[in-house]
Amino acid sequence: MCAFVLVAEDDVKQADILRRYLEQEGHTVTVVHDGASALDIARTRGPDLVVLDVMMPLLDGLDVCRLLRRDSQVPVLMLTARSTEDDLLLGLDLGADDYLTKPYSPRELMARIRTLLRRTRSTAEDHVLRAGAVTVDPRRHEAFVDGRPVECTAGEFALLTVLAEQPGRVFTRQQLLERTKGYDKFITERIIDVHVMNLRKKIEADPRRPAHLLTVYRVGYKLSDGGRDAP
Repeated sequence: MCAFVLVAEDDVKQADILRRYLEQEGHTVTVVHDGASALDIARTRGPDLVVLDVMMPLLDGLDVCRLLRRDSQVPVLMLTARSTEDDLLLGLDLGADDYLTKPYSPRELMARIRTLLRRTRSTAEDHVLRAGAVTVDPRRHEAFVDGRPVECTAGEFALLTVLAEQPGRVFTRQQLLERTKGYDKFITERIIDVHVMNLRKKIEADPRRPAHLLTVYRVGYKLSDGGRDAP
């Protein structure tokens, strides 16, 4: 699963370590040390994945992610020394797909990268999923509601896919977290709420009165199967 990975990290030594690990796995890597260069290369060269440090000169990683999300759904993994939940949720709300706090193990970083690339390139067992008016095609990484295309980040798409695999089934936040993020002590169930909120803005006619992505009080979330559970 070779990919073109853009690494934006202002720490030169750390960036070189990341480059070497990625190249050892067969990936093509471009390294930059400021946010402006990261945004330019991401827009002009179309990487398969962006590893984005939060603290960078010219533009910080949060600004890069926000601007990048205007015209790209490339998977973004953010790196930061900030470990508070609010910082993490802000990055995800801006469109990041995963978040790793420093110091981190290069092995863990590579595992996260493999997971993100699998989500966006999976072809082996995927088929078109339908849940009421929502259609999800994991192979093509496409989602539709009433035939209208919906642009999702990798994290949002992973959540939507899990729900669409079993329409009408109620998933707890913890179950959704395990199926989309795995285990990380810095990642909490609030991340699921953030993804749900962002998805509702994209798939619901009125996000305040959802008809597709439903909340089950004190339990979790489900995707309507278009039958009895639809409001």
